[in-house]
Amino acid sequence: MIFSNFFSAIAYVLDKTLDIYMYIIIGRAIISWVNPDPYNPIVRFLYKATEPVLYRVRRILPDMGGVDLSPLVVILAIYFLKAFIVKSLYMMAT
Repeated sequence: MIFSNFFSAIAYVLDKTLDIYMYIIIGRAIISWVNPDPYNPIVRFLYKATEPVLYRVRRILPDMGGVDLSPLVVILAIYFLKAFIVKSLYMMAT
């Protein structure tokens, strides 16, 4: 019973963390459509929170002629993690 609650809590926290990070990625993608002020604290937070992940994905993706598909790839990876790991943890809890 203790392990069931433990796995359920881990799954819940991971699910919510992935949701929040997905919204941060979406905010970063929307901000990139305009010319944001680089000294704005919100813009700086979005860049600092997402650039390590997006940079690694950009290195793997081929050059698409100025179109950045890295946020889309990261969002798809988040959906995969939610469908595979979070659901597996919930199943382990039951």
